[in-house]
Amino acid sequence: MLELDKEVQYVKGVGPARAILLQKLNIYTLEDLITYYPRTYEDRGKVTKIYTLQDGEESLIQATVVSKMSENRVRKNMTIYKLIVRDDTGTCMLSWFNQSYLKHKFVLGNTYKFYGKVSIKAGKIEMNSPVFDDENTNKNTGKIIPIYPSTYKLTQNTLRGIIQNGLAEVKKENGLEETLPEYIKKKEELEEINQAIENIHFPKTFEDFEKARKRLVFEELLSMQLGLVNIKNEYEKGKGIAFSQEVSIEEIIQKLPFTLTNAQKRVLAEINQDMEKETAMNRLLQGDVGSGKTVVSIIASYKAVKSGYQVAIMVPTSILAVQHLESFKQILEPYGITCELLISSITKKKKEEIVENLKQGKIDVIIGTHALLQENVEFLKLGLVVTDEQHRFGVRQRATLSSKGKNPDVLVMTATPIPRTLALILYGDLDISIIDELPPNRKKIETFAVGKSMEQRVNNFIRKQIQEGRQVYVVCPLVEEDEEQKLNSVIELSQKYQKELFPEFHVEYIHGKMKAKEKDRIMQEFKEGKIQILISTTVIEVGVNVPNASIMIIENAERFGLAQLHQLRGRVGRGENQSYCILKCKGGSGITKERMKIMQETNDGFKIAEKDLELRGTGEFFGTRQHGLPELKIANLFEDMPILKEVQKVVQEIQQEDKNLQKQENKPIKKLLAKKFVKRIEM
Repeated sequence: MLELDKEVQYVKGVGPARAILLQKLNIYTLEDLITYYPRTYEDRGKVTKIYTLQDGEESLIQATVVSKMSENRVRKNMTIYKLIVRDDTGTCMLSWFNQSYLKHKFVLGNTYKFYGKVSIKAGKIEMNSPVFDDENTNKNTGKIIPIYPSTYKLTQNTLRGIIQNGLAEVKKENGLEETLPEYIKKKEELEEINQAIENIHFPKTFEDFEKARKRLVFEELLSMQLGLVNIKNEYEKGKGIAFSQEVSIEEIIQKLPFTLTNAQKRVLAEINQDMEKETAMNRLLQGDVGSGKTVVSIIASYKAVKSGYQVAIMVPTSILAVQHLESFKQILEPYGITCELLISSITKKKKEEIVENLKQGKIDVIIGTHALLQENVEFLKLGLVVTDEQHRFGVRQRATLSSKGKNPDVLVMTATPIPRTLALILYGDLDISIIDELPPNRKKIETFAVGKSMEQRVNNFIRKQIQEGRQVYVVCPLVEEDEEQKLNSVIELSQKYQKELFPEFHVEYIHGKMKAKEKDRIMQEFKEGKIQILISTTVIEVGVNVPNASIMIIENAERFGLAQLHQLRGRVGRGENQSYCILKCKGGSGITKERMKIMQETNDGFKIAEKDLELRGTGEFFGTRQHGLPELKIANLFEDMPILKEVQKVVQEIQQEDKNLQKQENKPIKKLLAKKFVKRIEM
């Protein structure tokens, strides 16, 4: 019997040591192994004549050995082996480094196939470190070869061999069970699962690969969409709270000390309508940095409280919670609405008092961090849950907070602009509102991409701005490979700024490994203007409002995604002064230049997000894992939009014909959903 959850170390050719390397690639089981898809393919099947080889291209030649292997020791631990080969159009020099076993591998006068990268200098044609076969075998050449995302010490050949063994094991046990209903496969012209898995790894032609990919992408997107629709259906089944139609939000809007934008008014009308319905609201509110989401949540809270309910606002950091409390109190206290704060840094006695008052209904709006999720936090009548910066909270946390009331309305807010098509997938269980316009008084943040040669000018500019009373953020890149290195880079940079560059100013640093109290203290001092330069990792990305900070310096900007650069830039430009974002870049590849150009041309987060998605694909742009959704292993939501549209039609038909997947023909897809979404339910 086929055991897909069998540990990968028991697959032929793996063993305990290789299993550890495979785990670095998130391959733990036989199923993980066979669904570890290639990132690209090399066509090693088409022979090119030496005379027509192009510089920089990878090519296959069939040529005869015309020299003995030469051996040249360049230095200790570095030996180059060279061989000359010829076909009927010209000669090519082949070279390998430290491959002593090749010395006696080739016979003078025999013909072999070589595949590698071509280099042409001064008319001389070379190929470096080619793979090869003799003319009668096809182990490394003569076919389409899959190239996998790999890790140190795990070669492509090893990985290919292990995956081949995994597929052979599946075949031996009569293959995989079909996951798509017959009628869908027929209608969409999709091949069966075993053929698709075989052809995605080892296609004989690129047409085979295209068919396999279409089938696997379709299945992945179908299960994702159906799963989300089912979750949405579950929400809609439960009877929610119908907030009072007598409570008019117009009253509070008229008395605000500023005018709302048309986008804010439109979004509030959608939220107001949702709140008055009997089904629970589950709405995502997207708005660029500074677009005014907080005031929308304040007005929604007013409606809930005046209808007799309590409100919980959950934010990711204590300083953001304090900032929200100030805004909420300012607008809501004149209406007799009590707002309180629940964060880890308040005293035990104060916490106990707040928890008791919340339970008795004496607090109308509670604003807090993860502290709100604690078991002892109870509400008398929770009616509205707002989570700010949703990508910092998992699905489980949203559900935990909601469970403290009887099917309360949920408003999820994010300043991460996500293209609408992608948002429909990542948040398919929510309705979507977008604030797509900034308040009229917001100035465009002037953005410049600079190289090393501009360092002195940038430092002079920083000094001038601080002397005029402004403050500066400096952000260090995230070094994923090495947590220690990441912290050192912040500490080292802060010492350089403090001792060498700006000894006359107060410089501090902040990073994610610091204790919450320490981070909050530093951010508070920065907010109060006691610190002129704050050096940080991306922990400052979320929400803190420092109107006097007018410069954002981003070191190694090429290491960040566009969406993240845009988020970081949004930390400045919050006051009346002109603000600046300076992107320091190393290296100028085509993509880096294009990305920096986009940042300089536009402040529109949605345009930037679309471009980021196009340039980097969905995996990097916005990991699905943090949403508690199954990971997208093969689909690319930018490239695969046509397939997604087909999938959405199929989902609509299934919803009309067999909403709960009870029909016999839909059993395969029901089984697939149960398997893929069980983790989400546990999260």
